[in-house]
Amino acid sequence: MSYETEHIARKLKAVREEKGLSQRALSERAGVPQSHISKIESGAVDLRLSSLVELARALDLELTLVPRKAISAVQSIVRSSARATPPETRPTHQAAKELQNFQKDLATLSNAAKAPKEVAQLQRQLRELRHFPLAKSDLESIQQAYKVYKKYLARHSDLKAIRDSLSQLQSLRNALAHAPVHEPQTEYVKSAYSLDEDDDG
Repeated sequence: MSYETEHIARKLKAVREEKGLSQRALSERAGVPQSHISKIESGAVDLRLSSLVELARALDLELTLVPRKAISAVQSIVRSSARATPPETRPTHQAAKELQNFQKDLATLSNAAKAPKEVAQLQRQLRELRHFPLAKSDLESIQQAYKVYKKYLARHSDLKAIRDSLSQLQSLRNALAHAPVHEPQTEYVKSAYSLDEDDDG
C-alpha cells in the first residue's frame, strides 16, 4: 500500500472510531464487507476507489478533487470546522458501547419462547440508532432506556417498563432523524482565504 493510500485508510479508521462505529456497523452502512474494511484499515489490501467512495459517504465524508494550490485553504477550513464542533455534540464510544450491551441483553431475551413483541421492536430501534452519529447527550437517553428495560428483566410481568424503554428509544431515534444538518456559515468559510475580486467590481 502506498503512503497516500495508507494515509487515507488511517483517516477512514480514525473517523469510524470517532463516530463510535464498529467495522461491522460501518459495513452495514456502506455495503462493503467487514472483512474488506479490516484489510483496508490494516493495510493488507489496496483501497479501491469504489470502496473508498462508499466508506467515505457512510462516514459523512465527501470525496472531491481540489486544485493543488487550494489544498492549504481547504485544510484550514476543515481544521477550523472540526474545532468549531462543540465537544458535547461529538460522538462517543461509550454511547455505541451502551447500545451494543443493550442489544446483547435483548438477543438473549428474544430467544425465549414467550418474549413479548416489544422485544423485537426494541431490537429494531437499537439497530436503527446504530446508523446515527451518537453524541454525549444521547448517551444519557440510551442509559435511561436501558435502566428502565432492566426493570422488566427483574420482573417479567412488568410490561410497562419495556414499553417505556421502547418509547424512550423511539423518541431519541426520531429526534436524531429530524435533527437539522449544520452547514458551515458562508462568512465563516470566506474568512479562511480571500477570493480575487472581478476586474469590473
